[in-house]
Amino acid sequence: MNKTYFQRKIYSDIKEHLKSDDVTVLTGMRRTGKTTLVEHLLSEIESSNKIFLDLEKISNQEIFADKNYDNIIINLEQRGMTQKERMYVAIDEIQTTPNIASVIKYLHDHYNIKFILTGSSSYYLKNLFTESLSGRKRLFELYPLDFGEFLTFKNVTYIPLENLDKPGSFNVSEYDRLKAYYEEYIEFGGFPKVVLAQSAEEKRSILDDIISSYINIDIKSIADFRDSSAIISIAKMLTGRIGSKLDYSKISRLTGLSRPTVQNYIYLFERTYLISLVPVFTENQDREIVKAQKVYFSDSGLAGILNTIDSGAKFENAVFNQLRHKGKIQYFSLKNGREIDFIVNEKLALETKETPIESDAKTLRDLSKKASVESSKLVGRYQTPNFSDYLWGGSIV
Repeated sequence: MNKTYFQRKIYSDIKEHLKSDDVTVLTGMRRTGKTTLVEHLLSEIESSNKIFLDLEKISNQEIFADKNYDNIIINLEQRGMTQKERMYVAIDEIQTTPNIASVIKYLHDHYNIKFILTGSSSYYLKNLFTESLSGRKRLFELYPLDFGEFLTFKNVTYIPLENLDKPGSFNVSEYDRLKAYYEEYIEFGGFPKVVLAQSAEEKRSILDDIISSYINIDIKSIADFRDSSAIISIAKMLTGRIGSKLDYSKISRLTGLSRPTVQNYIYLFERTYLISLVPVFTENQDREIVKAQKVYFSDSGLAGILNTIDSGAKFENAVFNQLRHKGKIQYFSLKNGREIDFIVNEKLALETKETPIESDAKTLRDLSKKASVESSKLVGRYQTPNFSDYLWGGSIV
């Protein structure tokens, strides 16, 4: 390929899945790099019997339009494919063709075809394929870059953090080397094209375009929501609640929309990757608030385009986007309001503080004991005197 390819962390798992007969499905928000990843994946397949089809092109949609599905094989053969060996068929933007699930099911069951599919909407894809391709698929989700991937796209070397709770000392030289990159990551997020853009103005312009496409194409194509102002209003309101527990009734009162309508919007926001909802850690149910979920945006830069966000909230959101790849993420809360921001894999407590101090570490240790969590660390944004419970946010790569 002529253009530079920066490998995503999920790439090796997807490549390994090519050995399986099951359908490979890649989904996520627009502009997260799904098409680029699949094109590169296809280029590495040691076979000439392969094809990439973008279903946003009408001519490619027509390949799958025949009601006699066996004739679709003829259409593929006219594009240079052969049945004499395994076919590799990569189909981009599958959400544009409503009947595609049944077509792929039939062809998968009757012909030697490895399908690699991409689409922009989790909600649409998960519902589309739940029954049609039950037991025949694996779904991979591609998010904006985490900080390690961000550095890769910047051609900056880094040492991966293999174990979040491993004891270690604060590395001043690494902090000095990477802090400007980390501040950029917090401010503008991890959409690949945004990361590669040179100026702040260009980055904001791309983020504006991403949120506009999301609202006007993705949301409106899968839901009967005609009022863009209501969509934007709720999305903006959620940015002001980053890291806070969701209160549907309060959002309903403030927006003038019914509670069920607010719930429907938030349901779609989550399933189309705009936001993530983090559940409470429920090991000690008698002490915890077990109902409310906390909200985070899939990308801190995107959240910042929607609304002005408190510096601490934007930092916490960036840390969440770094942690989502590390395993199961929950939060801990007591009824008196004391909380731990993140519980990772039920064994590590992490609390974000822009400039943490040792007394914060003591408070966190006490709360961790109440939560019956093995270990704890403060995650800081700015350089801090070295103590054992400290982890610089930029080291979570």
